[in-house]
Amino acid sequence: MRPTVRLPPLPHRETGDGIRVRFATAVDIDRVVDLEAEAFSDAWTRSSFEQLLSDTRSLFAVACGDDGLVHGYVVAWYVADEGEIANLAVASTSRRRGIGGMLLDTALDAARTRNTASVYLEVRDSNESARSLYASRGFEQVMRRRRYYRAPTEDALVLKLDLRQPPTDAPR
Repeated sequence: MRPTVRLPPLPHRETGDGIRVRFATAVDIDRVVDLEAEAFSDAWTRSSFEQLLSDTRSLFAVACGDDGLVHGYVVAWYVADEGEIANLAVASTSRRRGIGGMLLDTALDAARTRNTASVYLEVRDSNESARSLYASRGFEQVMRRRRYYRAPTEDALVLKLDLRQPPTDAPR
């Protein structure tokens, strides 16, 4: 169930193989929790995702096929004129199909709709594929958080995208 506050509709996005982005629902939580555990060593709890379903400051969206299988998800928060991509994950069997980019673009479009000036995120220093995706959308490193992640211990790079700047000609 989505909040009673009217949220703008998500733009229609679809991969060549029929994966589309939509708002997450309670039916998606089991699969999202499984993907979370697969992707992150310090996984969020089920209740964290359940609370997002009614949080009007957040975007909780999933990428799924006609069969209803969730291939990935994104969580973003928007407060005042700032946004944060809090979580983005794609199933290991679904990577390299444009799903991560589609989810990221959805969160950035939601930020623009909400007149967000800048969007932040954190990424593991070693996560080259995620860093490449974020760079392709114009994110730049603004800080390094030493030993931020656990299991394994690793630095986090804090990235920022200034939405007040004209968009780059980055591929989508």
